[in-house]
Amino acid sequence: MSYKKFDKDDLKFIQSVIQDNDRILCAEQINEEYSHDELSGTESYPDIVVKVLSAEEVSKIMQYANANCIPVTPRGAGTGLVGASVAMEKGIMIDMSLMNHFLELDEDNLTLTVEPGVLLMELSAYVEEKGFFYPPDPGEKSATIGGNISTNAGGMRAVKYGVTRDFVRGLEVVLPSGGIVNFGGKIVKNSSGYAMKDLIIGSEGTLGIVTKAILKLLPLPKKAISLLVPFPTLEQAIRTVPVIMKSKVIPTAVEFMEKEVIIDSEEYLGKKFPDNQADAYLLLKFDGNSTEEIEGYYDSVAKICLDQGAVDVLISDTDERNDSIWKARGAFLEAIKGSTTYMDEADIVVPRNRINDLVEYTHSLQKEVGVRIKSFGHAGDGNLHAYILKDDLSEEVWKERLSLAMEKMYAKARELHGLVSGEHGIGFAKRPYLKESTDPEVIGLMCGIKKVFDPNDILNPHKVCEN
Repeated sequence: MSYKKFDKDDLKFIQSVIQDNDRILCAEQINEEYSHDELSGTESYPDIVVKVLSAEEVSKIMQYANANCIPVTPRGAGTGLVGASVAMEKGIMIDMSLMNHFLELDEDNLTLTVEPGVLLMELSAYVEEKGFFYPPDPGEKSATIGGNISTNAGGMRAVKYGVTRDFVRGLEVVLPSGGIVNFGGKIVKNSSGYAMKDLIIGSEGTLGIVTKAILKLLPLPKKAISLLVPFPTLEQAIRTVPVIMKSKVIPTAVEFMEKEVIIDSEEYLGKKFPDNQADAYLLLKFDGNSTEEIEGYYDSVAKICLDQGAVDVLISDTDERNDSIWKARGAFLEAIKGSTTYMDEADIVVPRNRINDLVEYTHSLQKEVGVRIKSFGHAGDGNLHAYILKDDLSEEVWKERLSLAMEKMYAKARELHGLVSGEHGIGFAKRPYLKESTDPEVIGLMCGIKKVFDPNDILNPHKVCEN
C-alpha cells in the first residue's frame, strides 16, 4: 500500500482541528516512548502525535486521513507487548490518554460508561469505592481500558469471571471513514444482526477507534482470601489444577509460579516473598460475601492440593498478606525484564489440561535452543506467559535462537490444540505465527473484514493480518 507522506498542509489541517498546540507533537517534540511499546522490539516514530479530547476530533482526523491516504495509529498507555501501538508507516498517531473521564455510573443497569483513556487501576478503585466490581484483572494495571478492549485482555480472574469481552455492553467507535457509530448498549442480550461490538473487541485498533465504552459491573464481593500452596515440583503443582477444576469449586484465580521468577520479583521489589520452602507454587484466590462462605470453597481445594503432594497450604486472610503475595505476582513481568539485557514473549493459550505439557516443553527447550526461558501464568485458563531472554548473546545469535525458540513453542501449541495468544494480541510482532497456525481461509476472512471496515488500509496498518 502506498501512503501519502505527511507534510505541512496536513499539519495545518490538524492545527485547525486541534486549537491547543500543546496537544500536537511534531519532530523532536515526540518522546522516544511513542516509538515503541513496553518491550521495545518493534520501533518506528510517527510524523505527528495528536492528543485528542473527543470523538468529534478523532472523527475529523480520520475523515481527513482517509481522504488523503495517511496512516493513523491509535495509542493508549503503550503497555502492549506485540507492537500493536507502533506507527509502522509513520503518519498520524492519535493519543487517547486525555480521554480519561468517567461519564456515567448507572446503578439500575449495573453499568459504567467511560472514555478509553481511563486507567484500569483508576476504574477498579472508582467502582469499588461505590460497592461495585469490574472483574477483568490484567497484570498491567496502568493500561487503559481502551487498550484492554483492543486486545480483549484477560488477566488473573478470567478463570471465574471471564475476559474483557464478557464485560463490554456497548461501544462508541470512530470508523476509518470518520463515521461515529454505536455498537451494543446497556442491553443485557442482543440478537439484532451481526455481533459488531465483538468484532471491535480484540481487533487491536485495526477496525475502528473506541471513544466510549459501556461496561458491565457486578456487586463487589465482601471478602477475598488467597491460598499460597507450595509444591516440590512445578509438574505436581500444575497437574493439580485440573483436579481442582473438576471438584466444581471455581476459584477466582489460579496462578502458577516458579522459585526463580519469585527471586527476580524479590530483587525487583526489594521485599521477601512470604514463603521460600518450595520450587513451585500455586496461588489461588476465592471471593464471596463472608469468610464462612469462602472457607466452604477453599477447605476442599486445600485437601485436594495436599492429596496431590503439596508441601503445605498457607492461608492469606488479611489485606496485608494478600497485598504482599499479589504485588509479587504483579511484578513478575518487570522483574524478569530487569534480570536480562532484552527479552521477547509469547502468551500461548492451550486447553488447561495441557498447560503442564507446554510448561515442561519450554523447560526442555532451553537446553535444546540455548536460551534461558522464564515463565509464569494462568493455570486456571491454560495461558502461559513465556519470556525468552537475550542475556549476553550477540545480536546475530540472539535473532537465530529467538526465532527457533518461537517457532518450536508455537508448533508445540498447535500440537496441543492451542492458539497463538491468550490476551496480549498479535500486533506486528506475532503476525507470522498467527499465519502459520491459522487456517488460510480464516486468515482470508479476517483480511476481508479489515477490507470492509478500512478499504484504504489506513488504520493501524501491518497489524494482525495484511491486506
